[in-house]
Amino acid sequence: MDWGDVQVLLAVMRNGSFGKAALSLGVSHPTVGRRIKALEDEAQQALFRRTTEGLVLTDAGDGIMKLAEAMENSALAMERRLAGNHDRLEGILRISSAEWFTNYVLAPVLSELTRRHPAIVPEIIAGYRLLDLSRRDADIAFRIVPFTDPNIVQRRLMRVPYALYGTPQNAQALLTAPSSVGLILMNTGQSHFPDVSWLLDHFPQSKPAFKSTSRAVQAQMCLRGMGVAVLPRPLGDATTGLQRIEMPDIPPSRDIWVGYHQDLRHMDRLRALLDIADSMLASQQE
Repeated sequence: MDWGDVQVLLAVMRNGSFGKAALSLGVSHPTVGRRIKALEDEAQQALFRRTTEGLVLTDAGDGIMKLAEAMENSALAMERRLAGNHDRLEGILRISSAEWFTNYVLAPVLSELTRRHPAIVPEIIAGYRLLDLSRRDADIAFRIVPFTDPNIVQRRLMRVPYALYGTPQNAQALLTAPSSVGLILMNTGQSHFPDVSWLLDHFPQSKPAFKSTSRAVQAQMCLRGMGVAVLPRPLGDATTGLQRIEMPDIPPSRDIWVGYHQDLRHMDRLRALLDIADSMLASQQE
């Protein structure tokens, strides 16, 4: 069985259609159809059936899915092991990080990394989505929550302080008429974040004015006078036009965790990034 055909089979199973599978793989719709037909011809039976909710596996398809996933896991393990044994300080290093953390904390680290090792090419995957390091969605990830996969090597990198920010006008209004100032919050899916609770508890008369998963977007809306926001201080302090609003008790700080798959622990370019991050970010600890 061709590994390329198995990748297509898994993509169709996970996406529920040929079109979405083609998009995820970066190939054409006919290519996906052709690959699935080749597998079905080899199996001499249909592997998918159409439903109103999309394509679903037939009994035959379900029977080979675990084998296909095992084949995928073996291929990914081989890829990680080969990458981890690569002893030259060159090549792409795929880094998952929130946009604000990349812009205001990690950027000097990346600049120093490429200054010391010009053949290393950092590739940032910016966003809040938690990527799967076992599938090599990224080589290394920086995030505010610990990793749960037992195959991930992780540690606390640093602690980032947060503060309340607003325009000078909103900062003044917050003192005299707090109910007139809107609150800029995380999306509903992140409503459990400690800064959201802190903001709602301290200003119960104020109403939500804007929500976003992006701290950078929150800062921009705050700058445009839409309301006040709790932001990481590296971002808030660097945003011209915003001022830090002093409070009797400050918003909770957040830990930054760094993690990578254990198979990549010997990847020299990954180790180089971590060494520089440790030396440059140590002074930013609370």
